[in-house]
Amino acid sequence: MKPLLIIINNAAARARQAWPGIRDQLAANAIEFDSCETTHAGDATTKTREALQAGVTSIAAVGGDGTLSEAAQGLFQFSDRLEQLPTLINPEASLAILPAGTGDDFARGLRGKRETLQHWIDVLISHCRNDGGSSTRQTDVLYGICDNYQTPFISINASTMGIGGETAARVAAQGNFIRSFSGEARFAAAAFGSLFAWRERRVRITVDDKIYEGEMNLAAVANGLYAGGGMMLSPQATIADGKLDVVSASGLSRVQVMRELARIHKGGHVANPKVRITQGTRARVETFNAKDAMPIEADGNVGGFTPVEFQIMPGALRFVV
Repeated sequence: MKPLLIIINNAAARARQAWPGIRDQLAANAIEFDSCETTHAGDATTKTREALQAGVTSIAAVGGDGTLSEAAQGLFQFSDRLEQLPTLINPEASLAILPAGTGDDFARGLRGKRETLQHWIDVLISHCRNDGGSSTRQTDVLYGICDNYQTPFISINASTMGIGGETAARVAAQGNFIRSFSGEARFAAAAFGSLFAWRERRVRITVDDKIYEGEMNLAAVANGLYAGGGMMLSPQATIADGKLDVVSASGLSRVQVMRELARIHKGGHVANPKVRITQGTRARVETFNAKDAMPIEADGNVGGFTPVEFQIMPGALRFVV
């Protein structure tokens, strides 16, 4: 196999539309690569893992945060003992971003703003040419275990529960008409629908040695700065500080939640005393009975339920920047 494998999310119209232009530019610059299209959820993880085991050293993902996150998970090998942190298949391997998704929040957080797809194509070409200087950046990663601590997963950006998990499920189920709108508009529409369907549940959150519980609307664990189409869940979050940020909202009425949704893109929600942000290295989110279990969204992918535990893996992954 060639040293670069490009994985295209074939289920995403934006990725399908972007791929011919990406392919032509790489070919015009004499970049050698193999490519493949995903056929089902989790396929990017499998294809990444197989490629690394075959000697590939760089993986690029054409799609949104969900595709990128699946590829990132493929860079790791999980232990049979889930309490042990996963290890990289090849510590020198790197992951490149070719954003063509709804929110592209991880890429936005890496740069501090939303760059064009052309920018990321140029970055990949420079990396493949080795045009001088360091072309990769080490970032932290979240390691999670959900479904009564039986199912492990990797999250590169953020994981939400409560209204956040419900919103992500609604975004994934949106029809063709609303998919033509911006990522921000799609997330906002889904969030308002989730708001009226959601009910608070009693939740216990443990961050290192700090424990707090209450009736909560939202619980989230953030690694990156942006999530949900440009929302700043935690304005202080950075992807290379060795910490995770736990965000929770407790006791908010529907009217108050609507107000905070309007402020969250600029981080204004942190001024609300009912919103709590706690930093640490390990976090656990628990509900008290089975009917209150909350769906978990991680980087736009919905799967699994609380209880869930997260641990930060400092500098665990190498991204092409």
